[in-house]
Amino acid sequence: MASETPLCPECDGEVEIPADAMENELVSCAECGMELEIMNLDPLELELAPEVEEDWGE
Repeated sequence: MASETPLCPECDGEVEIPADAMENELVSCAECGMELEIMNLDPLELELAPEVEEDWGE
């Protein structure tokens, strides 16, 4: 994994990535609170996590 700290795609704040992180894991930005999904570990790539919508039993 890259040694540089990744930036939040929403606010450009630094995002802490756990050493044992896996692809598709969700992490949160400490600055803006957005949930981010780890799309790739090498190179490290973050995207905004999809919002879960209620299906109301449909």
